Amino acid sequence: MKENATSPRPATGNVIAFPPERGRHIQRVLVAGGAGFLGSHLCDTLLKAQYHVTCIDNLATGRLENIKPLLDNPQFTFRHHDIRTSLALKVDAIFNFACPASPPAYQADPVGTMMTNVIGTRNLLELARRRKAVFVQASTSEVYGDPLVSPQKEDYLGNVSTTGPRACYDEGKRSAETLIFDYARQYGVGVKVGRIFNTYGPRMRPDDGRVVSNFIVQALRNAPITIYGSGSQTRSFCYVDDLIGGFMRLFSADDAVTGPINLGNPAEFTVLELADMIVSMTGSKSHIVHLPAAIDDPQQRRPDITRAGEQLGWRPHVDVRDGLLATIAYFDAALRHQAVGD
Repeated sequence: MKENATSPRPATGNVIAFPPERGRHIQRVLVAGGAGFLGSHLCDTLLKAQYHVTCIDNLATGRLENIKPLLDNPQFTFRHHDIRTSLALKVDAIFNFACPASPPAYQADPVGTMMTNVIGTRNLLELARRRKAVFVQASTSEVYGDPLVSPQKEDYLGNVSTTGPRACYDEGKRSAETLIFDYARQYGVGVKVGRIFNTYGPRMRPDDGRVVSNFIVQALRNAPITIYGSGSQTRSFCYVDDLIGGFMRLFSADDAVTGPINLGNPAEFTVLELADMIVSMTGSKSHIVHLPAAIDDPQQRRPDITRAGEQLGWRPHVDVRDGLLATIAYFDAALRHQAVGD
């Protein structure tokens, strides 16, 4: 590899939130989708913040290897469970990170994706209602669809297809947000919604299908870098530690801070710029190949994070090159391990 990819993970500048007081002490936290890319990092952070964590995951896209280091921790419990089936647990707070997030994964089972977002979210909200637990939702910038304005503010209503191949995820997450705020109004459930923009970092799956993981794996293998469309479409990439820091700030914020709140990095890159950067950083011999554009692929994605700054005191700190170095190092090690195993 051309650049040193063995450097430690970049510092985020986001302070870990310790157990907050909301009229009572929160100790038991449920993380749905906790064996996934983001969910496993959240479990790590919650344990460091001295919470008792129960992770549930159906392992459709989550991986036990992501949480293997946690299994011996007496404050951590794993349960194999699909949130489309109701469950009973003693919990004080619930984080819902349970849904495939990459297009190949959620389009492989579109009905299941929609039901995870609707039935699954309802089941978790019912648990929150019964236990009087705080409910934190991992929503998405996909609720804005292919936006006609940039940057996207939380009050933008979006430009979303209800019938396209991405609708199972986009509309599923929009429906979940509706359910969440209806439960807040009708049943008094304490809710908080963060809208995630493109996030990357260690523990992404090599076959994830998202642009950062695709490009890094292809570059490390000296395979063609595949860009769907012209590559002029833009994305804003947030390092995983920054993103989780944002959710911890949201979780610890006053009850009146419900969101939705954009959590992402407003630094904007074209897909082609990202590909060139990764090829350069890895010293790859890969060349770029353009394929037909994906249906309903957003052409511009950039968060307005004014609300996150004002209400959470949060902003991302990790420069994209530093974050990519850590991510490239992770994939390089994973591919080498895979090659030895083969």
